[in-house]
Amino acid sequence: QVQLVESGGGLVQAGGSLRLSCAASGRTFNSAAMAWFRQAPGKEREFVAAIRWSGGSTNYADSVKGRFSISRLSTPTKNTVYLRMNNLKPDDTAVYYCAADTTDSASMTEAEYDYWGQGTQVTVSS
Repeated sequence: QVQLVESGGGLVQAGGSLRLSCAASGRTFNSAAMAWFRQAPGKEREFVAAIRWSGGSTNYADSVKGRFSISRLSTPTKNTVYLRMNNLKPDDTAVYYCAADTTDSASMTEAEYDYWGQGTQVTVSS
């Protein structure tokens, strides 16, 4: 079964940190780029960060550069993608979604991603 399951969201004060995890099950993800997107209330979903399978290069939205870090841990049977979020701001409040791109492009474009998780809520209080 192909599945993405996020965890690690919660409530944190401004300036604090959180680490999100995304467990990807299924061989489909063994060569896929993985990414995080987020959607704040009343706004469209936006790109946050991505990491390629080949070479492990990363890509970040300007709004999170220097504060967020994406990484992945891959085994023959499981892939886990992490998003370390430091110096969080109230504007980072959103539902965070994990996504997989089987073409390994690590695109910033939502339409390039084939699989999505259900999301995890991150709330940053001021």
